[in-house]
Amino acid sequence: MAKLGGRLRSLREGAKLLQKDIAAKLGTTQASVNRYENNQGTPPTDTLVWYADYFDVSLDYIYGRTDNPRGKLYDYKPEVLREVSERNEEIRQFVDMCFDPNSSINPRLKDVLVQMLSEGRP
Repeated sequence: MAKLGGRLRSLREGAKLLQKDIAAKLGTTQASVNRYENNQGTPPTDTLVWYADYFDVSLDYIYGRTDNPRGKLYDYKPEVLREVSERNEEIRQFVDMCFDPNSSINPRLKDVLVQMLSEGRP
C-alpha cells in the first residue's frame, strides 16, 4: 500500500492540480488528500474509484499492482478518440491515394500531411 499515496500524488501533479483542487472535486478536505498522498490514511473505496475514473487509469495502477496506468486488459477508447482515429484512417487512405505507390516519397512526409489535415478539420 506504500505506492498508493505516491500514485495519487503523481496523478494529481501530472494534471497540475493542487491538493485543494482534488479535495473540492471529491467533496473532502485538503488535509484528507494530504493524508492519502502521504500514506497516513487509507482513502475509501469510492474515492479510489473516483481517482481511477477522473484520471482514466486502472485501480491496479493506483494500488501499484502494475506500472501501466491502463492495466494489461485496458482497451477503452472514449467515443471521441474512436471518431478521431477513424477520421485519421480516412485521411491516411486519401493521402495514400494522392501519391503514386511507386514513388519514393518519405513515409514521414505522409504522416505529417495526415496530421496536418487531421488538425485542420473540425
